[in-house]
Amino acid sequence: MNIKDAFPSNYLKSADLGGRAVRVTIDTCTMEDVGDGEKPVLFFQGKQKGIVLNKTNASMVAELYGDETSGWAGKVVELYPDKTQYQGRIVDCIRLRGVAPPPSEEVEDGEVPF
Repeated sequence: MNIKDAFPSNYLKSADLGGRAVRVTIDTCTMEDVGDGEKPVLFFQGKQKGIVLNKTNASMVAELYGDETSGWAGKVVELYPDKTQYQGRIVDCIRLRGVAPPPSEEVEDGEVPF
């Protein structure tokens, strides 16, 4: 038995990603009491767990889709495992990034459309 299985979390952890990037569609962003105060939590369509947004991840979603969280619903992001420094240690974390849309037009002969 993995002892971490004995204490399940309501929120995503880096280990939940299984070492790979996962594309998800945003459902809602709500404020929740997560133990050390209220923080925004991002939930995804078809998923039970949400991710507690830190300032880095919240800023990334805002850069991609605007500051108003009500405008984030239906937008796609990619969650990926990463490392960060926390209290003097390197720890696992989850980061967010945008997903490039498919090309809207074909580029022929190495030409770049501007």
